[in-house]
Amino acid sequence: MLMPSMRAPRTDPLWQLTAACDADRRPQRLDLIVGVYRDDTGASPVFGAVAEAERRLAERAPSKEYLGPAGNRPFSAALTELLFPAEQVRDRTLAVQSVAGTGALRLLAELLAETGPDRTVHLGTPAYLNHRTILRTAGLRVREYPMLLPDGRPDPDAALAAIAGAAPGDVLLLQGCCHNPTGTEMPVQRWEELAHAMAARGVVPFIDQAYFGLGDGLDADLAGMRRMLEVLPEAVVAVSASKAWGLYNERTGCAIVVSDDPARRAHAYSVLETVARAGYSQPPDHGARIVHEILTGPGLRMRWTDELDAMRERLSALRTALADALAHRTGTADFEPLREQRGLFLRLPLTETQMGLLRQDHAVHGLPSGRINLAGIPAHRVDRVADAVSKVHLADRAVSYSR
Repeated sequence: MLMPSMRAPRTDPLWQLTAACDADRRPQRLDLIVGVYRDDTGASPVFGAVAEAERRLAERAPSKEYLGPAGNRPFSAALTELLFPAEQVRDRTLAVQSVAGTGALRLLAELLAETGPDRTVHLGTPAYLNHRTILRTAGLRVREYPMLLPDGRPDPDAALAAIAGAAPGDVLLLQGCCHNPTGTEMPVQRWEELAHAMAARGVVPFIDQAYFGLGDGLDADLAGMRRMLEVLPEAVVAVSASKAWGLYNERTGCAIVVSDDPARRAHAYSVLETVARAGYSQPPDHGARIVHEILTGPGLRMRWTDELDAMRERLSALRTALADALAHRTGTADFEPLREQRGLFLRLPLTETQMGLLRQDHAVHGLPSGRINLAGIPAHRVDRVADAVSKVHLADRAVSYSR
């Protein structure tokens, strides 16, 4: 029995906001909170390639036997080959299937804590809501640094400064592409510059790779990470299959370790299996079989990439349309940085108070940080969102000028 003196449990703010959105009965309500791709009807569609892979798997009726803590090994191998086509990187990797990208983050955080108890993880802010919790729960120290300039664009020197202040063995957490929540993107030359700085300082990259394919295309989104891992001797990479294959509730992911040293790879594999065994025994297999079938089965890989490209193109069109509409309504350049953002999310230059007004007065639900799920806006409702955002923004500017 729980004692009355125990502290109330902490609740995840994102799911609190989602519950509040669900309770909003206004017909014009727009849910732009959770990062799920939606089409213009508001549905989260199943990829045609996924449906066909499931049909093929059902016909073959594969076994449901245990796979062990490392999960589906052919899936992990196929995903690693997709991410790292160059053998000079892939031959230095080991991979285990995880419970989605979140599970991969936790497995790798535990590995980093086990192999470097005194490590500090350097985390650029604004950050993905769950990064701090995962890192600190694994026992790692977290040091935050601001990664944006005042206009919302990325600060090109922020990560370099964090590396310069890091100790050997420390970790720099980087999102692979389409940063959540800012939508910012690093060019390949910036990845290479960071790689050389990390190599000189002995800093290890921890790459969260969740949105590949939704920014500038599959290879373009992965190019920076690939170049970084050609330079550095060690890295860890958490991969999610949720976004690129739409497998949100299948909880499919992969934890990858890159190291030049075979003995260190073997030790890392042992740690990852031990952590997985203690945490959930082994990951679910259905989503992993789907991804493996798509990547290796006849005709499905091209169908999948075509569907992924169509999603990316729709996101790009929505972003341009919203930026155009906001520029027209506000007559300012305040929203121009939106055009440089990429991926599923877009970060509006609004305060927490303004985001609250957007929710209360206009039934447009996003995060207090200004992050919205761009894919949640049907094309025919872009103008309504622009109207709401511009009213909140211009009202605040008017108050500021009157002071």
